[in-house]
Amino acid sequence: MFRTHTCGELTQANINEKVTLSGWVSTLRDKGFMMWIDLRDRYGITQIILDEERSSKELFETARHLGREFVIQVTGTVIERASKNPNIPTGDIEILAENIKILNESALPPFTIEDNTDGGEDIRMKYRYLDIRRNPVKEKLIFRSKVAQEVRKYLDAQEFVEVETPVLIKSTPEGARDFVVPSRMNPGEFYALPQSPQTFKQLLMVGGLDRYFQIVKCFRDEDLRADRQPEFTQIDCEMSFVEQEDIMNVFEGLAKHLLHTFKGLEFGDFPRMTFAEAMRRYGNDKPDIRFGMEFGEITDLAKGKDFKIFDEQELIVGIVAEGCNSYTRKDIDKLIEWVQRPQIGATGLVWARYNEDGTFKSSVDKFYSQEDLAAWAERMNAKPGDLMLVMSGNTNKVRAQLSALRMEIAERLGLRNPEVFAPLWVVDFPLLEWDEESERYHAMHHPFTSPKPEDMELISTNPGEVRANAYDLVLNGNEIGGGSIRIYDKDVQARMFELLGFTPEQAEAQFGFLMNAFKYGAPPHGGLAFGFDRFVSILDGSETIRDYIAFPKNNSGRDVMIDAPSPIDQTQMEELNITSTFKEK
Repeated sequence: MFRTHTCGELTQANINEKVTLSGWVSTLRDKGFMMWIDLRDRYGITQIILDEERSSKELFETARHLGREFVIQVTGTVIERASKNPNIPTGDIEILAENIKILNESALPPFTIEDNTDGGEDIRMKYRYLDIRRNPVKEKLIFRSKVAQEVRKYLDAQEFVEVETPVLIKSTPEGARDFVVPSRMNPGEFYALPQSPQTFKQLLMVGGLDRYFQIVKCFRDEDLRADRQPEFTQIDCEMSFVEQEDIMNVFEGLAKHLLHTFKGLEFGDFPRMTFAEAMRRYGNDKPDIRFGMEFGEITDLAKGKDFKIFDEQELIVGIVAEGCNSYTRKDIDKLIEWVQRPQIGATGLVWARYNEDGTFKSSVDKFYSQEDLAAWAERMNAKPGDLMLVMSGNTNKVRAQLSALRMEIAERLGLRNPEVFAPLWVVDFPLLEWDEESERYHAMHHPFTSPKPEDMELISTNPGEVRANAYDLVLNGNEIGGGSIRIYDKDVQARMFELLGFTPEQAEAQFGFLMNAFKYGAPPHGGLAFGFDRFVSILDGSETIRDYIAFPKNNSGRDVMIDAPSPIDQTQMEELNITSTFKEK
């Protein structure tokens, strides 16, 4: 037996017991006549003590050979600790060592294995197996595991069946690029890794399983942004004989269950907001409603005053930074520089201070009177002491820019408290969006999303106005889940493919298997997928998903620990009947 107890469970109740512990050497302190070793495992730290009155010279020699991260086994007696440590569960006791066995020596680690390490992110990702020994990382992975167990517990109680779907599938156009895998046994042909199990879960509904779920890996070969991974995990779900309300009620229940279990929070019905309303009030379809700062549209108030920048624009809209009238010109100039960054792309920012005495001072005083600015303030719900920030431009573009500014201001004002949770359903998305470059419609969600029944007639006359039977669950400004009622009628699905620019032959080649299944009695069905990594991180008070993934990729999509992706042997290339056209620069 390597141990009788873990390094996190011994207390004063165990005093005088003879025990055996195993773990890693965290720290050593040698006073010559006395030594202390902090022994660490997943469960905690226990202090080991040697002193020259009770410990042999041979034991001291063994202990002095130890280094950080050596794996050792210690046998000894639990005694009361002279200098107690109230910060750890084992802080009242220590082990008087009688025997120390070195199970494995360790090289000097490239960074300290402590909560506050001296290792930067790159080096810690390269030695991720060492980083996992640190409490902040270890505890996040354990938290993720506990959330997964609660998800399974909840869905099992709701009679969902967990089914594994294939990982090697057919490449289909679902938005992002597929990762492709060459087939050795079928030369010139390729599998794709699934962006989601979308078609398979629909086929499971045709198969009569009624309620399916899976905590599943998904893969998208897309340009990486901060905190996005090429492989990620979904809680993927589908239900038969349901309408939108049925699905939203079940998965609102799951969100409530997790928020109650892990944060002790109780919620009534989650608020709902249409896509159009979210865009008008917050400039994006996943608004953070932990704070106000809603948009105030002042186009009608600001045009016609000979201010060319406004007069030529489609939309003029602003937000109120509460209590920020004290911002200096230098502070405001920094905000202007921030919105002019390429990532935001704004040309500028108009500002107006609402002074405590009721007067206004703005960057456009030459064009707008005190009465004009007062009208802005009334429309935007500003009050004395506030700062109004206004932008103008193309409607969709300026809303996105102002939304980014709203989040930045909220961050600077400390309004995005990670211990406050504000869930929200966003509904009534457009079914289609027009792409100027390709001059055709694209599915806003995916090609299997059903139109709203009341909008069905618009498909032929005005497809851009058709609303989708779709819904997203938003939490603290992050989309954590999304889904839709699916098309289950083969004629409607064929019409949808036609709208998206597929010829009948292309639709058959890409999705013939699904259309064929629909011939055999497909039930009305719909579903939802939660972004599991994101949901876990937000529940734990973070918005960084990488820390909750055991072996993440970096911002370039590389696993620097195993050095992947990497070239493969020429023999493998020949077996797969592929060649590379890549040439190093």
